[in-house]
Amino acid sequence: MKKNITQILAIVLLLPTVLFAQKYGTRTGTVTFEASVPSFEEVAAENKSVSAAVKASTGDIAVLALMKGFRFKVALMEEHFNENYAETDKHPKATFKGKIENFDVSKLSSTPKAFTIKGAFTMHGKTKEITDKAMISISGDKLLITGDFTVKPSDFEIEVPKVVRKKIAETVNVSYNLLLSK
Repeated sequence: MKKNITQILAIVLLLPTVLFAQKYGTRTGTVTFEASVPSFEEVAAENKSVSAAVKASTGDIAVLALMKGFRFKVALMEEHFNENYAETDKHPKATFKGKIENFDVSKLSSTPKAFTIKGAFTMHGKTKEITDKAMISISGDKLLITGDFTVKPSDFEIEVPKVVRKKIAETVNVSYNLLLSK
């Protein structure tokens, strides 16, 4: 009887470790975007409070960025971004839900390896399928995922007024740096 209780207690204590050891997460990921054009003021912003999770056993990945978390060098540009372009009161977040293809955490090392990530990127109430090449490495219990992709504001029905249309690139470069822990 005592042996059974000890075994049950060991299973109960170890089960959460086994179940949760399969997931990596962060709330301090970084996403930047740039939509600058030559000869005009830089149009760029950074968000350092991006949440992300990766399920190690499947390669499923989810990322969430609150739109009001993007910081610009110029306060007026940030205000215009929130009110006129991203309309953050109506569309407060951007999300990505997808899968890292052929992901096997046991084969990772500190040397970054290229992986294809496919999934749905949702912003401004519109969803677009994205395929991206990301670099992934591991060091101890830290998983690092970096990469970049491009989007067009028009794909998400974001209207750029004619007055500033020539000052904002038609294609926006989005970069991410996610350091996830077990």
